[in-house]
Amino acid sequence: MDIKYQVFVSSTYIDLIEERQEVMQALLELDCIPVGMELFPAADDDQWTLIKGLIKDCDYYILIVGGRYGSIGPSGKSYTQMEYEFAISEGIPVISFINGEPGKIAADKTEVSDAGKEKLKEFIELAKTKMCRLWTSPSDLGSQVSRSLVKLIKAKPRIGWIKANIATSDEANREIGVLRKENEELKGRLEKARVFAPVGSETLQQGDDKFNFNYRWYYAGDHNDKIELSWNEIFFILAPVMVDEATEDNLHDELRDYLRDKIDEKYHKRPSSIDVANVDFQTIKIQLIALGLIFKSDKKRSIKDAGVYWSLTPYGETVMMQLRALKK
Repeated sequence: MDIKYQVFVSSTYIDLIEERQEVMQALLELDCIPVGMELFPAADDDQWTLIKGLIKDCDYYILIVGGRYGSIGPSGKSYTQMEYEFAISEGIPVISFINGEPGKIAADKTEVSDAGKEKLKEFIELAKTKMCRLWTSPSDLGSQVSRSLVKLIKAKPRIGWIKANIATSDEANREIGVLRKENEELKGRLEKARVFAPVGSETLQQGDDKFNFNYRWYYAGDHNDKIELSWNEIFFILAPVMVDEATEDNLHDELRDYLRDKIDEKYHKRPSSIDVANVDFQTIKIQLIALGLIFKSDKKRSIKDAGVYWSLTPYGETVMMQLRALKK
């Protein structure tokens, strides 16, 4: 990927104009984005706020030290030293380039006062506690910067800057990767849901456990009756109609058809109507929900559709196959 790194170049200005030009050229040849404040003398708090913002946006920080300490800020330190310390506080990788032959620096490019010389000496000692290189001429400085920055980028890679279209593509790829992972996790959970009953359902009546429910049927008069069925038998009766969703009336109809055959078999009478006790019908529904076999569908046929529809869960489909699929 074509990443460009933004590099802040910090130094005094008037005494290092040629050196800064060499450094800027070296950075451009490395496809880096140089940032410097040489055209904006740091002279007030607003300017310092701007400088800090630019440093925070950079990936790397380069300090060039010649023979001057620089203009002093409100803190009593030079703005160059303030920039250096701020970069370190922000965790930005820094590398310093210090003139290795201070005795050869022209007098008009050095500190005049003893206080200035002392502050410069202390600043140089501070810079030497981090990555540091010596230079002797503008061209030598440019070469030093090129070689050193390449090594620093490898040792401490940063985010950098890329074109918006590439960033968008990368973001899309990352999002696709996240969605793919989520999809795999959902598949895994769905597969697990097909095989295992819900946690806690082992404490509920199920399988061959029996349930008595009441119903009323009509044949030459009303008759009240009850029947005992296992939960497997109840689900055996109701499951197929819920393969493609079923209304509550569909479930009632399946139970009625089953009971009508049982009454005909037992009494040799074919009832004209059958009604399952509502409280028992609701218990059957709730038990099948609790066992993780059925769920209420949110799908509606139309905006005005107020019906309730029931479907099999993945686990319910598996149990239905085990109960109803024909074996060899």
